[in-house]
Amino acid sequence: MSTKMVSYTFDTMPPLTAQDRANLQALEARPDSEIDLSDIPEMTEEEWKNAERGHFYRPVKRQVTARVDADVLEWLKAQGKGYQSRMNAILRREMLTALKAAAVK
Repeated sequence: MSTKMVSYTFDTMPPLTAQDRANLQALEARPDSEIDLSDIPEMTEEEWKNAERGHFYRPVKRQVTARVDADVLEWLKAQGKGYQSRMNAILRREMLTALKAAAVK
């Protein structure tokens, strides 16, 4: 049996119906004390300290054309299949290092 998965972005979501809006307003009006958190307990400060940014994040890939020094490209390719993924991983590591350094300042 094949199941078709439907996925929406903010731009492609169907418009909210009057019933949808009424349900959202009713939920918004409820006090936080009525929310059952038994299956999703709140995270502790310690858990937040050990949280990893983007652990489940799967970025959208874009095709680009970039000029790379020939020796750098050969070094990446010499490590085996997946040189583009390695290049992306190196760039991501540098980006996250820079973001972390900027957050500390």
